[in-house]
Amino acid sequence: MLKSLYVRDFALIDELSVSFAPGLTIITGETGAGKSILMGALNMVLGERASAEVVRAGARKAVIEAVFGGEHYEMIGEMLDEEEIERTPELILRRDISATGQSRCFINDTPCTVSLLKRAGQQLVDLHGQHDHQLLLHAETHAGMLDGFGLLHAETAQYRATLDEYRTLRRELQSLNERADALREKRDFIDYQYKELDVAALVEGEEQSIDEEINLLENAETLFSLSTELGQNLYESDSSAYTSLSSAVHLLEKLAGIDKSFEPWLDELRGAKATVEELNRFAGSYAGGIEFNSDRLEELRQRQMLLQRLAKKHCKSIDELIALRDRLAEELSLEENLAGELAATEAEIANSRTALSASAETLSEHRREAAGRLEEEIVAGLSTLGIPHSTFEVRFTREAAPDGDIEIDGTRYRAFDNGCDRVEFMISTNLGESPKPLAKVASGGEISRVMLAMKSALARSAELPILVFDEIDTGISGKVAQSVGFSLKRLSRMHQIMAITHLPQIAAMGDLHLAVVKRIEADRTLTGVAPLSDDEHVREVARLFSGADITETSLQLAKELVEAGRSAY
Repeated sequence: MLKSLYVRDFALIDELSVSFAPGLTIITGETGAGKSILMGALNMVLGERASAEVVRAGARKAVIEAVFGGEHYEMIGEMLDEEEIERTPELILRRDISATGQSRCFINDTPCTVSLLKRAGQQLVDLHGQHDHQLLLHAETHAGMLDGFGLLHAETAQYRATLDEYRTLRRELQSLNERADALREKRDFIDYQYKELDVAALVEGEEQSIDEEINLLENAETLFSLSTELGQNLYESDSSAYTSLSSAVHLLEKLAGIDKSFEPWLDELRGAKATVEELNRFAGSYAGGIEFNSDRLEELRQRQMLLQRLAKKHCKSIDELIALRDRLAEELSLEENLAGELAATEAEIANSRTALSASAETLSEHRREAAGRLEEEIVAGLSTLGIPHSTFEVRFTREAAPDGDIEIDGTRYRAFDNGCDRVEFMISTNLGESPKPLAKVASGGEISRVMLAMKSALARSAELPILVFDEIDTGISGKVAQSVGFSLKRLSRMHQIMAITHLPQIAAMGDLHLAVVKRIEADRTLTGVAPLSDDEHVREVARLFSGADITETSLQLAKELVEAGRSAY
């Protein structure tokens, strides 16, 4: 419930704080006293458009703060969590409007955008004025209201889950088709590139090995000559290193036999002799293995030029070209793989479409059953509210389409976010007239009563917010007014209701009665709000009967009306 409303420097209000109570709150006052100003302030804190004109003359800014019970977090808690707004024991909405027209918004003392404030406000309060049709006059909300009336939450949740799964598969199919189209468009080029690289039979590290082999073949004669000469110098000539080392070892052996200090050197010299001998064998083997192959050299040079040409053409190294070749091979294989994926995804979509169609048909059947009950309740409610010859119809339409995602009885229809049905409430308030959309009901009094009947019938829906009726009594009087009062009283047993009225029959039903009064202070007109005691409540109802001069008759009538309201509920 709305627990309190604080308003400062707003229009004719200098400062006031109003506490509200559960049940039905009645707001009355003389014409021009400022009842609409109070509702305007509530509208502002719920996120409606603001301007500098609403700031009281001479004030720096207007401040409006509404305090709601913590139970409302069930409705908007997730929204606030997403914005990282802390939950406090009470839910507090505040709005500051400066004299320059700038606006600052807060939820639980945390700054927020006006759009967030409005989103929260729409979930908390439904403020209905004489010409402000609100939610019920917007056809796009009718399906949700019908689902709430019929308690079809499970059916709607199942449909939305199936629709989400179906749309996910459709997006996957679209992505696969786009990839397949892109692959087809460039397949010839990919195939050409792949064949060119595949024929080249590239090998990692090939460039270096070719360079090394070419270097050896180009220098074969030099290598043979040098390795042969090395063998001569090391071992084969009379003055070879091996001969000299052998002579030196012989001399060192004699020296070591006399003086042991030469023995370490003897081991070193013998090692050097062995090294020379081993190197000689290697040089001989190397010289014998040198290849003088001009054909092989030419082959390597051709291969080297091919690799250089490919590297230059693609601006990549050989290793990078190998990676490119492998990637191209994968892309070419994708066409076959994609065909399989496409077929599998299309089969999944067909199954999902069948499930979606079944879910939509089930939801539609339950809606039509609920619609029959809603039609009866609305007509009965309107009859008690003084519209005895009304006709109310819940109209269902579907949008047939050859490519529709829902198929029922062999016909395909468009899938909407909330089913395959377009739901719209239609009404006729006069005998013999065909039903028309709610928004086309012309009479303000009829609109108010239709709205009240609708809200009473839909009261079981937990999604309905706090209800505020501004001038709901337009165009009615007498017995009809009393029926409206009883309906408001009955509805207030399930929801907090606030109603601005001029009629005593409605005012008498209030659990809390607030009087809006206008006063003059320091040559300025100011508006205030005062809660009435039980006696004051009766006197205010009597004033609505007889005006400023309250008579005993009007007092007695007022007492009877108040007592009738209390005893009825």
